[in-house]
Amino acid sequence: QVQLRESGPSLVKPSQTLTLTCSVSGASIIINNYNWGWLRQPPGKDQEWMGAITASGDTYYSPAFKSRASISRDTSRNQFALHLSSVTPEDTAVYYCARAPSDARRPEEYNVWGQGTQVTVSS
Repeated sequence: QVQLRESGPSLVKPSQTLTLTCSVSGASIIINNYNWGWLRQPPGKDQEWMGAITASGDTYYSPAFKSRASISRDTSRNQFALHLSSVTPEDTAVYYCARAPSDARRPEEYNVWGQGTQVTVSS
């Protein structure tokens, strides 16, 4: 059974780069057509899709985050990571990694989720 687990800092200062890692077990991130994505939910708001990486390593992003976000992967550790630069307090949210069966740009298209990790941006 595939499981995803997010890890990273819970508190980040404004202007810093936030890096979160998703560790995947029970499935390889480099096989099949699965897409591996990052999403978030700010307090009181809907979930937002940020971007994703395909099994072949291609990345694609929401226009809202394209200028600040990048997704990388470490295939030897079966992990993928989100890097979000120039964070502000508006980036405070619960961040999730998730898997979709193919290209996916909406939260409802992801059917396997990590438990989420709270990130607060504050000085």
